Amino acid sequence: MGKRPVIIPTVAIAVVAVGAMTIPALADDGGGDAPSGNGGLPAATGAQAGVAPQTLAALQRDLGLTEDEARARVRKDRWATRTARSLRAALGDTYAGAWVNREGTQMTVGVTTAAAAERVRATGAEPKVVARSAKTLDTLKSRLDSSAGRTASAVSGWFVDVSSNTVTVVARPGKEAAATAAVNATGVARDAVKVVGSTADPRPLADLRGGDPYLIGGASRCSIGFPVQGGFVTAGHCGDVGDTTTGAIDGRQVAQGVVRASSFPVDDFGFVETNNQWTPTAVVAAREPGDPNAVTDLVPVAGSEEAPVGAAICRTGSTTGTFCGRVTALNATVNYGGGDIVNGLTRTDVCAEPGDSGGSWISGNQAQGVTSGGSGDCTVGGETFFQPVNEILQRNNLTLTTDGTEPAEPEEPAAPENPAPANCTGFEASVNGTLTATGARQATQFFRARAGTHTACIAGPANTDFDVALQRWTGRNWQTVGDANNATSSDTLRFSGPAGTYRYQIRSQSGAGAYTMGVDIP
Repeated sequence: MGKRPVIIPTVAIAVVAVGAMTIPALADDGGGDAPSGNGGLPAATGAQAGVAPQTLAALQRDLGLTEDEARARVRKDRWATRTARSLRAALGDTYAGAWVNREGTQMTVGVTTAAAAERVRATGAEPKVVARSAKTLDTLKSRLDSSAGRTASAVSGWFVDVSSNTVTVVARPGKEAAATAAVNATGVARDAVKVVGSTADPRPLADLRGGDPYLIGGASRCSIGFPVQGGFVTAGHCGDVGDTTTGAIDGRQVAQGVVRASSFPVDDFGFVETNNQWTPTAVVAAREPGDPNAVTDLVPVAGSEEAPVGAAICRTGSTTGTFCGRVTALNATVNYGGGDIVNGLTRTDVCAEPGDSGGSWISGNQAQGVTSGGSGDCTVGGETFFQPVNEILQRNNLTLTTDGTEPAEPEEPAAPENPAPANCTGFEASVNGTLTATGARQATQFFRARAGTHTACIAGPANTDFDVALQRWTGRNWQTVGDANNATSSDTLRFSGPAGTYRYQIRSQSGAGAYTMGVDIP
């Protein structure tokens, strides 16, 4: 049976037809001046650059380095960055750019005079006297920028190449001669431009996010459920195996992927394998109810633990935005009419409308499923069913994209020797816990907050130093936006900020014991 069911008055499939549609900051390494010599960069001995373990691992993987070599590379590049910045300011119009060799062992600095070369040599970098300054090269590139319309068909891009002291123009595959002619027509000095061939064809990139819209064959719209490795999961009734999908980048529909798995009826799940323009991310793009174009927050996805009956749950779709309610039943069977009976769905009291099909269901930070169908709408209310995500993952051997946060395990600590004082009172909510040793950290569950002022009070036992920090989810990581870190057993934090997803982190700078935290949330 075809997989484009019509909307029926009582129980409807929520698909709608349409027209054609970090690297983390490095800590100050405290390194000294570079040794003088033949352009060598400072050795990796002495103070080491602070660098996240994930960054070290990525450097080892992608540059073929050992851990010690990766640490050395970070420190050397940090020195190179500082030295290049200083020389650019000191040399002015005689500065012609700086570059580090592939091995990361030497930095060369281009200059236009012999006097400037001596100043470079004194820093430990290697000078190279060239014809054009960095300012001249930037001016030449700007001329090409202003002539972009004349070169677009033959050229995929251009950039200042300080190592060759030219502006390098990258020709599209097989277009080297046409690119050269196009550059000549701009009037830029020919010896200042280098044309190179390339097999690459650059194109814009975009993130895959739960709740975002996509089109199937240009004829119908559904919503992304959850990004997985290689693509995303969605509802099966949205498309057949082999159907192509598109997504919006900068307001234009571009090729996105191909439906590789689809099951409807009996089940209602699909998997879309996406091309390399699309990057799976561990977020749901929460939207203003009734205004699906207004993304209000990026909610992190940490796992897929199934929520029980009665649990609070939120749905996001590309027609109605984000609405929340409760789980009312598990393992429900739904008769959509016309012989389309689907088993194993989860029933909720949340509304949905056509076009929300396939969209995300999340409880806390745990993925739950993708929208199948329902009755009613988001004006009068109704009930909606979703296909559980864990079945989709298991049946199709897929891996959910998550933010790396481990689910919190319930703790049953022994009674603390130092009970927490109860002087954080009068707050809207309270949190109690135990820090077991100096250096211990705990994080609360994340919560949604309106724009306004957050207030938190932390109180630990006497003779301890407990601190509290407020963190906001940026869409990719947790960023500390407020920190109370007095060297006492109690602290108070206040922060005024925008609406978003937040959490508190409690940590022991000294000592152990129970704590009480009171919070006011805007």
